[in-house]
Amino acid sequence: MATTNHCFGHSPSETQTQSGGIHSGRNLVVGLGGSYRWVGLLCLCLTPLTGCQWANSGKNAQGAQLYQQGQYTAALQKFQEVIAADPSNPDGYYNLAATTHRLAKQRQDAQLFAQSEALYNQCLDHSPNHVECHRGLAVLLADTNRPDRAFALMKTWASQNPALAEPRIELARLYEEYGEPQTALKYLEDAVLTDANNSRAWLALARLRESSGELTQALQNYQRALALNGAQPMVAERIAAISRQLNSNLDAARYGNGTQIATQGPLSTRY
Repeated sequence: MATTNHCFGHSPSETQTQSGGIHSGRNLVVGLGGSYRWVGLLCLCLTPLTGCQWANSGKNAQGAQLYQQGQYTAALQKFQEVIAADPSNPDGYYNLAATTHRLAKQRQDAQLFAQSEALYNQCLDHSPNHVECHRGLAVLLADTNRPDRAFALMKTWASQNPALAEPRIELARLYEEYGEPQTALKYLEDAVLTDANNSRAWLALARLRESSGELTQALQNYQRALALNGAQPMVAERIAAISRQLNSNLDAARYGNGTQIATQGPLSTRY
């Protein structure tokens, strides 16, 4: 059965939706933290599920909840049960990898880092375009002092999928984190050209342009992102805030020009 994923949690561009009347499905933990702003806390994805998929979905959901509560050992057990029941379940591998990664960071345990890396790669073996897994693996490579490998991972993913915007969005985030906003901008512009209907790409482009002070273009990009996905209250808030700022700037400019004209007139004879 074909499925449509609706993810939320690691970006305001992604909000909870319902698909096929099912209120739970893929449940992904993305709580790696660290110095990377672009790694969020929790992502839950909803897909139409039946049979054993539903059972695994429940275990992934329980594990994700335990993870969010900081009960990592109990979460690991749930994700291991998912893989035991379905050895080809990419989300089970991803969740197990992300939780192991969290523990590795907490304990600074090289063996756990290695286990997590292997699990991320197993996830990608089963789902080569798994967005969260690529992101998690890139963070792990950076965490283990291999940023060059993180960039290589994302670039290879992008080159192998020229019609997919997601690798370019993630690569842009990585470049931004490493202080290269202009390169990030290039990849985001490429992403919206690749998929003009990708709300995440427009949102990322809007954020980058806002951070660089390009408010008019940022406003247009936010508006495009919201038009593509209206269930984004945080995006609506940014649109309102930038609109107020632009109007305030315009009023200030008009007031300044008016004052200048007044001071250029002849001196009053009243005093």
